[in-house]
Amino acid sequence: MIRERRNKEKLASYYKKFMDEGIVDPNVHPWVAESWQRCRAMRLPHETMPKINKLSREEIAEHQKTHEFIVKYVDGLYEQSKQHFNIHNLSMLLIDENGYVIKNYAMPFFQRIIEDIQGMRVLEEDVGTSSISVAREHNVPFLMFGPEMWIKDSHSGDACSAPICVNGKIRYIISFFSLDQNDLPYDLLLSLLLTMKYSIEQHLAMLESWTINQIMMEQLPVTVYWLGKDGSVKYCNKNGQKRLDGHEHLEDVFLNYEHIPIKKALKGVATQRREITWITQDRTYEDITTVMPIKVGSEVESALVLSMSIEDLKTTIAHATGYSSRYSLYSMVGETAEFLALQHKASRVARTDHNILLQGEPGTGKQRLAHGIHQASPRAAAPLIAVKCHNAPLEELEVEFFGSSDGDQQSAGKLELAMGGTLFLDEVEKLPLEMGDKLAEALTHGLPPKKKGEKPRVFDVRVIAACDSNLKRLADKGLFSRKLYELVLDTTMRVPPLRERGKDIEVIAGHILVEMSAQHNLPQKRLSPEAVSLLLSCSWPGNIKQLQGVIEQAFFHTPGSIIEAENIKLPGDKTMERSWKYDKEAFIAAWKSAGGNISKLANMLDVSRVTLYRYLKKYGLGPKTK
Repeated sequence: MIRERRNKEKLASYYKKFMDEGIVDPNVHPWVAESWQRCRAMRLPHETMPKINKLSREEIAEHQKTHEFIVKYVDGLYEQSKQHFNIHNLSMLLIDENGYVIKNYAMPFFQRIIEDIQGMRVLEEDVGTSSISVAREHNVPFLMFGPEMWIKDSHSGDACSAPICVNGKIRYIISFFSLDQNDLPYDLLLSLLLTMKYSIEQHLAMLESWTINQIMMEQLPVTVYWLGKDGSVKYCNKNGQKRLDGHEHLEDVFLNYEHIPIKKALKGVATQRREITWITQDRTYEDITTVMPIKVGSEVESALVLSMSIEDLKTTIAHATGYSSRYSLYSMVGETAEFLALQHKASRVARTDHNILLQGEPGTGKQRLAHGIHQASPRAAAPLIAVKCHNAPLEELEVEFFGSSDGDQQSAGKLELAMGGTLFLDEVEKLPLEMGDKLAEALTHGLPPKKKGEKPRVFDVRVIAACDSNLKRLADKGLFSRKLYELVLDTTMRVPPLRERGKDIEVIAGHILVEMSAQHNLPQKRLSPEAVSLLLSCSWPGNIKQLQGVIEQAFFHTPGSIIEAENIKLPGDKTMERSWKYDKEAFIAAWKSAGGNISKLANMLDVSRVTLYRYLKKYGLGPKTK
């Protein structure tokens, strides 16, 4: 706080009046008066400096080491202004947020009243009223005249202190003291103090920002180089250090340095996200590299290189977009022998590297089972890439699975993203025959190289395929790729429908309720016996997926903790004796319930297979004849 020069004799009389009579003169600064009253209540001695709380010699050494980064900076500031400190008999203290003196500079003031102030605590409860305690309490710079200080021995000099704040919090305090009472230029003192305050605060903010940037650069899978105008490395992160192997210039390490666009950047030309090969004596790095010129004013003074391994980039993208396992094998529950046998087999098969074919009706939990197998496998740390198969143009499917390369625009396909992990082909039966052949060929023998002289791209990928219908029958009829069918045939697992797991309905419903409660951070709910009986009465043609929809609806529409039978809305009784003949959606629902099995659908609808084929043709669902 900037204050006008005060008459020292009057201030001394106010001090004496308070000490002798306990009366605060109205002319005493309010903040000083409040502090005097607190010191009086604490019965602090005021004639001479009391014994002060001080750190031990070992603690002082540790204290200075902890704050070494700021001491070095303040040392530099002091060196620039040392002449003014000497001319005006100024002393300076650097104090931490807890009131302990970290370091003192130019000590003429303190040498008169104390032997060594370093490591001492100088809060109000220690030394009474001072510019330090007022600045700390009110979080503003404060100029205090000698007779306003609590300790009488300190009245011969004036003091000015300022808090050093970062993000609104006091981190340090700097404090000036002077012996020149008559000729002291207060405007110079305040200007110097505020300049130091601003400079230190900006330095601390920059250090905080730099620390965060360093953490980011070390944690991200990226190689970073900051290069000077002569190409020397001014900074590199740990990944960069590994590649440099002790050298100071990139050109001493990388054999193709001239072809890396660093010199272009130092001439002001940026290169962004280009595929660049870094070749050393021992190995080759295939990266996506960005090289940016760094300008000071209009002049390029340095260059920044950010380079990321293509393989690391694929994995990072895969995980960032959710290509990881969401379920474990034990997120599937049940007590029937059929379910336990499936769970045990899945656990055993997961530890192998076999491709897997999951067969079962829609809604039986094949996707969750695939996630669980991946998570229980040695490939769990690598991506799980799920593809919902569909009948699309061949060119579109090739881009999806194999990626594209169109000049500078390149995209990774699902096979590359799944490298080292699992490729989950959901509803694999919908994949066109020609695409199935191409996919099987790529998985078995790899893809042709992108450039001449390179090796074929081979994919270390495990395949889990899920099918709602009989894949063998489709392959036998020439409606599905025989090559892909044989590829995924290593292990076949049948996922039983819910109607074969009647005893599991209550267990599954309870598990769904627990998951809902945790997912939405809501109180847990349970089913009443009548509600359980109602669920057991349904045949669940849509299997677990259909059961989950019913339970979720009941969970959100039940105000209390008990879900009663009347809170449950079972799926409509669509036996479809008539509706399927006129309603395509009803026919499709029945077809899905039968898993695409003609015989099973004929039994469900109580019609002949010939009639069914006629309706398949009518609704455009049957095999396409050439």
